[in-house]
Amino acid sequence: MEQIVVQVRDKEKAKVLFELLTALDFVDSVKTSETEEVEGKATIREEAADFFSLAGLWQDREVTLESIRQKAWPRQYS
Repeated sequence: MEQIVVQVRDKEKAKVLFELLTALDFVDSVKTSETEEVEGKATIREEAADFFSLAGLWQDREVTLESIRQKAWPRQYS
């Protein structure tokens, strides 16, 4: 598979080129810097979702392994 990198100054012309390339049947995929930026932001958001941000979610709840098993498999532990 061959790869070509093209830098375009005008955003509107880049959109036209993108549409043209996606319409061609022999082009496997087309990526733009905008789509790469969006993908990068998604990973940053995932990293920002901190485990400790959910602290207090189970506060004042008595949860044991046995109670979870009883709710998950009520027929086996009834």
